[in-house]
Amino acid sequence: MKKRLAIVGNGMAASRLLDELVRRNAAAQFEVSVFGEESRGAYNRILLGRVLSGEAPEAIALKPVEWYADRGVTFHAGVRVTQIDPVGRRLTTSTGDAHPYDVCVLATGSSPLVPPVAGLKSDDGSPRDGVHVFRTVEDCIAIRDRAKPGSCAVVVGGGLLGLEAAKALGDLGLHVTVLHLNEVLMSAQLDKHGGELLRRALEKNGLFVRTGTTADEVIGNGHVEAVRLRTGEVVPADLVVFACGIVPRVEVAKASGVPVNRAVLVNDLLATQVPGVYAVGECAEHNGQVYGLVQPIWEQCAVLADVLTGTNPRARYRGSKIYARLKVAGVEVASFGVPDAQFPTDEVLQVFEERRGVYRKLVVRDGKLAGAMLVGCVEAAPALVQMFDRDEPLPQNRLDVLATGNAPTAATEREICNCNHVTEAALVGAIRDGCDTLPALCEATRAGTGCGSCRGQLVTLLATHAPVAAR
Repeated sequence: MKKRLAIVGNGMAASRLLDELVRRNAAAQFEVSVFGEESRGAYNRILLGRVLSGEAPEAIALKPVEWYADRGVTFHAGVRVTQIDPVGRRLTTSTGDAHPYDVCVLATGSSPLVPPVAGLKSDDGSPRDGVHVFRTVEDCIAIRDRAKPGSCAVVVGGGLLGLEAAKALGDLGLHVTVLHLNEVLMSAQLDKHGGELLRRALEKNGLFVRTGTTADEVIGNGHVEAVRLRTGEVVPADLVVFACGIVPRVEVAKASGVPVNRAVLVNDLLATQVPGVYAVGECAEHNGQVYGLVQPIWEQCAVLADVLTGTNPRARYRGSKIYARLKVAGVEVASFGVPDAQFPTDEVLQVFEERRGVYRKLVVRDGKLAGAMLVGCVEAAPALVQMFDRDEPLPQNRLDVLATGNAPTAATEREICNCNHVTEAALVGAIRDGCDTLPALCEATRAGTGCGSCRGQLVTLLATHAPVAAR
């Protein structure tokens, strides 16, 4: 008899877990149900800026609604789970319905962080017209409907999502001001030099950036009219978008007695202390670490699929090396490992190309890569990430690998998609086997389905090798 597997959440972690389960023929063991608060199928939140810019939501879809039924998965769309009964093995939804389960996976993700700012609500207590968060497709559609060319927008948050929102609004013809509390843009990934270079690139693209300050009050009579900054300055605004961080969603776990710290506590099996309940993604905390990047979440999903199906009984999640390779408002950025020297024996190499707007930095420890930062040119990133993952020694002349990415690794092993560990050789093989379009190549290899930053390289490989395949 099949067990009942319930997945609470339908974001990127849940989507990836479903893919991993399908690869392991989990349908032979489980009746799988997915509970998603949004009415649409899973989509890539990292690419939300494309929807804000005017593309259809289908452009960032990971799984259309029909995907679930086609694979025997019961999809409860627009349904919010409120509590788990781990003794009776039942889920309760906001409508009062109960659904039995044998195994439950929490993949509830995170919520947008909205700081305590005065004036977010009108005098009658309703949300002030023109105040939005940037987290879902529906958020993007609402912001896009509000955004009018020539109007003013203030984006609170200078991280990845905030800058993506700002760039999209600027492209729509708005006067955009970005507020970031830290003095350094993308302070989780960049140092002051990288942040300053990114800032100059954004300002060249027409955005106005204020660092070291944030919004103290939203001003307006029923609708947004201005934002008062912490410095006391008042900035006119017809639209305010909050994209200043996320917090793990743990309300279901708390209501169900599942132990929580900053997020849901899990061990190396991604299991919680409550029997039959697991957690993955942004809502999971492993060894004190909560991951908000694609690569660690993909690794968690692979381990959990192995554990649940018994495909690899020895599978364990030991944590992830954190790295990010992103295209931020049109500017290429890569960052991983430690951002600066931590010991007197650490080497730091920095290369500045002011005219090109390029900054490269390596942190070397015991002859190996401890961290790297690339802004404006990330051609070296795939080789550097591979050396970082494999703990390989750097060449004596560090500039060789820093400037060109010529790591001492066979070209056939060079990774193009770091999120899914897809090599150039695998991609070329798929192209020659008939995957001569970007969608076909992405579907066959899964390259480009994570952060999306490698898609430009996929297009280049297609241009180079697809004609050969056609002949």
